[in-house]
Amino acid sequence: MYRLKKSLGQHFLKDESVIIDIIHALKQEQFTNLLEVGPGAGALTRHLIHLQSVNFKAVELDEEKVAYLEKNYPALKGKIIQQDFLGIEKPFAGSFAVIGNFPYNISTEILFKLLDWRDEVPFIIGMFQKEVAERIAANPGNKIYGVTSALIQPYYKIDYLFDVPPEKFNPPPKVMSAVIKLSRKKDVLKMKSAKAYKNLVKTAFNQRRKTLRNGVKSLFSAEVLKENIFDKRAEQLSIEDFAALSFRMHKV
Repeated sequence: MYRLKKSLGQHFLKDESVIIDIIHALKQEQFTNLLEVGPGAGALTRHLIHLQSVNFKAVELDEEKVAYLEKNYPALKGKIIQQDFLGIEKPFAGSFAVIGNFPYNISTEILFKLLDWRDEVPFIIGMFQKEVAERIAANPGNKIYGVTSALIQPYYKIDYLFDVPPEKFNPPPKVMSAVIKLSRKKDVLKMKSAKAYKNLVKTAFNQRRKTLRNGVKSLFSAEVLKENIFDKRAEQLSIEDFAALSFRMHKV
């Protein structure tokens, strides 16, 4: 047996219909290498290990869960990376897909780490807190559109798949959950550099109640700041707007 640990954000999926829907979404894609983040008690894992011609690995920090998984699913021997996901090295030499019921307390950080590996990660299917999933998928002009939306969307197309209510988990979280799919875009936005774009977005949303002119004045010349686009607030700018502005920054 195993214990549930709130400190690790553990809410284990128990509803078989939801599990099947997630596996079905995964099977629509083509991949050879697959990484599961946070397998927990193996709700998804017991299906994933039977996928044909797939090289599977999982990342699980909790030593107790690793022992449970290896005992109940012998095929996992040598396939579990017992480490904090945020500290691991790239798990495969080539391209790999990612799936998981991500620990809610670090789900955004998980995505940002995967973003650093975007050239090797063609798609991600993940369970998130509904509020986080909505933020990732949000469009400009929406009050929840922000740093997470604008940093991920240049590289990945977001498909909001379905909601998952609390009673589908053990223990039930206090929030609604949602499953989304992130598919890497073939044509990435042209920007001055990933570093410049990231700095612009984070600076703009750091003071999102202010006009862009006041929020990012340190990054542009006084002449450029006279333009009408700087009358807007950060949440009104599309990722295309941010990318275009990145070329005009005098400070990266």
